[in-house]
Amino acid sequence: MQKHWHIIYTKQKCEKKVAALLTKKKIESFCPINCTQVNSLRRSKLLFEPLFDSYVFAYISEKEINDLRHIDDIVSLVYWKGQPAIIQPEEIQVLKNFVKDHKNIKLVRTKVDMNDSVKVVEGPSYSMDGKVLIVRNKTIKINLPSLGYIVVAEMETGPVIGREVLLSNQELLLQ
Repeated sequence: MQKHWHIIYTKQKCEKKVAALLTKKKIESFCPINCTQVNSLRRSKLLFEPLFDSYVFAYISEKEINDLRHIDDIVSLVYWKGQPAIIQPEEIQVLKNFVKDHKNIKLVRTKVDMNDSVKVVEGPSYSMDGKVLIVRNKTIKINLPSLGYIVVAEMETGPVIGREVLLSNQELLLQ
């Protein structure tokens, strides 16, 4: 039976716990964690919170879907047109790389025409497969069409001046 990435809807504030339970049951899961720096009066600290509220991604087959009902803190799967929503593996990999490389990530709901080409302006060295919308100055935006979000982050390295690269939405290599 073929496995796919699915979205699991969890109880509020239980994303990390559900991901740990899935891992314990030997189910591959992914809970993207956003590292945010919070400055208080005397010091700054890092907060590690799930990027998507109440969502965890799991790589499961149809047979394993029924087993999820018996795991605490899982509400249900996310459905699209009467079927469990399937996320493309490329989008999961892009999201994994993006969360690993960036802090202070923000989510923006979107409706983007995926037939548009991608234009990258003044971008630093960066390499990944996925749907990059734009890199400008120190901001990078990546589209995740299966989820309907654009993830946005500030780059930590300085921009490269005077670069402009045109890429199709199928091939993506920023140098």
